[in-house]
Formats: sequence, structure tokens, C-alpha cells
Amino acid sequence: MASKKVAVIGAGPAGLPTIKNFRDLGFEVTAFDKCDGVGGNWRFNDATGHSSVFETTHIISSKYTSEYEDFPLPPGTPDYPSHQQLLAYFTAYAETFGLLPSIRFKTLVTETKPLEDGRWAVTWQPLAGGGEGQATTEIFDALCVASGHHHTPRWPDYPGTFTGNFIHSHDYKRAAPFAGQRVLVIGGGNSACDVAVETARVSEQTVLSWRRGYWLVPKFVFGVPSDKFFYRFKHMPRFLQISGMKLMLRILQGRNQDIGLPAPDHEILSSHPTLNSDLYLALRHGKVQPKGDIERFDGQTVHFKDGTAQTFDSIVACTGFHITHPFMDPSLIDLGGKDVRLYQKMIPETLQNLYFIGLFQPLGCIWPGAELQAKLAARHLAGLWTPPGALSSLIDHELAHPDVRQLDTPRHTITVNDGDFRSRLRKQLARARPAPADVAAAA
Repeated sequence: MASKKVAVIGAGPAGLPTIKNFRDLGFEVTAFDKCDGVGGNWRFNDATGHSSVFETTHIISSKYTSEYEDFPLPPGTPDYPSHQQLLAYFTAYAETFGLLPSIRFKTLVTETKPLEDGRWAVTWQPLAGGGEGQATTEIFDALCVASGHHHTPRWPDYPGTFTGNFIHSHDYKRAAPFAGQRVLVIGGGNSACDVAVETARVSEQTVLSWRRGYWLVPKFVFGVPSDKFFYRFKHMPRFLQISGMKLMLRILQGRNQDIGLPAPDHEILSSHPTLNSDLYLALRHGKVQPKGDIERFDGQTVHFKDGTAQTFDSIVACTGFHITHPFMDPSLIDLGGKDVRLYQKMIPETLQNLYFIGLFQPLGCIWPGAELQAKLAARHLAGLWTPPGALSSLIDHELAHPDVRQLDTPRHTITVNDGDFRSRLRKQLARARPAPADVAAAA
């Protein structure tokens, strides 16, 4: 495979195993990343502003379900590592497997175009001193897109204009700038609840606005990380898993309504669960005030649908992200709609030699699934594995049989159940013929 050239966009948690696994099969890999080093979204202080993590961010899936199969987290890693520890982990991965020489850092991919022979033209330019260098176009036999989907903010759309400080969670880095302020946090996901808890420690007032009820899951159940605890029951029928989770949460935490939050209006796995053990304390201590949905903005006054109004200095919108690939003509493939037509969330039905790695939102952690996708994609390009049918039919089947019935919103289009998704990928990997190196090692 040494004669085949593969381009990888991104050197973060999805890009690194992509680089490794294509190199493992002998491909010549060139990766591009606009950041100063590996880690992507976990590079808190990167000058590009690419990262969405903030000063106190810890992963929301535990170490037991988040490590790469080929590279376990080091001994002594806490149950929920910090962003600093995770960046060190990704850096060690790249160094251990010798990936750094294959990566062009501070480099922006500006265009990718499919050629008639199935290859891809990739145009890139170096970012030097905040400016852009000379553009260069190279031809590759295949293209892997591993650039993530947490970098293009999705802003809430309410009537009127807010004239105070209005930012998205992507640009929230620390609580200190909100000291003494009246802060409104919009959203019920993990970022929203973390931001509400953090700002409440320094603000004059922090209000958390939910337009619907969400399921809040503590980080520990009976002293065990929640995902590790619930994964014990992954082989049970889905309806029993859901019923058991709901009962357990009711026993441990009571009802949302008891602390001023709206009751969930959907099943527990119909949206990404919010893991936060601190929000309950913040609400019960009166540090965070719960509110319902917003009706409109009027200067610095926010009118809520319950008929009340409050004045705020700052709003932090924790309302998710758009799926965007600015280097690719959107007419080639539509990934921003309701039905994302990718087999195994990876292979498009109409474009050759193109793989999307990590473009899914698991009920769990992305990285191990992305690692399995990378292994499968490399074997596909090497001719060691082929999908078990026509891509259009396989994609139709996936869309008609999702792991869980998600909420019908723009934020819930690429969700998979972590354990089920990994099992499907492993099943396909088991169908692949051994790579030459594997055969030699067995001999």
C-alpha cells in the first residue's frame, strides 16, 4: 500500500487513530491540522481558538469506556480525567506510534475536490503568524475527514436583540470574567450545566434556562462511574435498560420538578444524557436559579414564556454546533440535514475513497468508536474488507433502525449507542481478511 497516498484532515482524537491505522497498513499518510499540536478540541490554549473546552473541563465519560483499545490510559488516571490529562494522553499516543512526522501543523485545508479517477485534490496553506501562506494542491488516493463536529456554534434564535455580552459556549473559557454579573445560561446539555455551576461561584446571579426537561445523571452510582455501572446491563433488552435507569435515577435524585426543573419530555436515551453531580447542589443551595424557555430579548431584558422578565449582563448560549466542512462543496454531500447518509457513520454512498471518522455522537465516548472506524476504513481502502451489500441499501437500513429514537431536532442527527455501535464495527472488522503484517506475525 506504500504507493497509495492518504490525506487526513484533523489530528485530534479521531484523526490520530486514523493516521496510525492507515500507516499500519502501509499507506503513505499526510495529515493536516490548523492547531499547534495534536489534540484538536482538547487543546485548551491553542492560538487558533479551535478548542471548545474550558478551564475546568473534565471528560463526561469515564476512563473505563473512553480509552483507545490500542493505547490504554496510563495507570493512576482519575475516573474522569481533566482536559490537561487528556491532551497529555493524545500527545503520548502520537509520540508512541511515531505519528508526528506525518502531520503538518498550523496548516489549513481550504478545498477538497473529487477527481474522475476516484482520487482527491486537496488544497492547503500554512498559517504563519496569523496570516496565510502560499496555497498548495496535492493529489491523494483517498481522503479521511476527522475534523470533528464541535467547532461551528449553533446560536439560539429568539425574537429581539440582546445588547449585553452574548457569547456561545465555544468561546467560554473560565468563570472569572463573569464575577459580579447577572448571567443567563441557555441549554440543558453538559456544557450548559457546567457553565451554570462554574459561573454561579463568582456571579451575582446565575439563571439556567431550559426549553424542555433533560435527564440528569450523576457521575457516580453506588461509588462506580455511571457509564461503567450501566454498561454492566448492556446485554439486557433495551426497554429493561431504560426502565432500570429511570428507576435508579428516581431513587438517587428524585424528580426534576422537586428542584424547579421541568420533567423530561422524552425517554432517557432519546437525547444525550447530561452527566453532572454539581448542578443539584447548586440548585439546592440557591446558587443557580432554574427558568423555562425564553420568549424574546429586549436590550438587556430577557422575557420568559412564564410571563416573567429579568435583566442580565451576560448570556452564554450552550446550544450545540452545526456539522460543517468548509473545505468541501456542500453540493457533494449533505451532512447537515436530518438523515446523514453514511454507512457506519463513515462511508458515503456516492463518493469514492472518502471516509468520515468520528462524525457521530455516541451515548458514550467518541474516541474508541473512531478508532474502530479508522481500522475498518484502512482495511476498506486496502481491499481487505467490503461492505456487506449495496451502500444505499445499507444506509437505508441504518436510518430505518436507529439505536435509539432521538428527539427530532437539528442537534440529534448522528447519535449512536456506544456499545451497539462498537459491536457493529467489530463485527465488520471480523469479516476483513488479515493484513499481510498480521499474517506474518501469526506465522
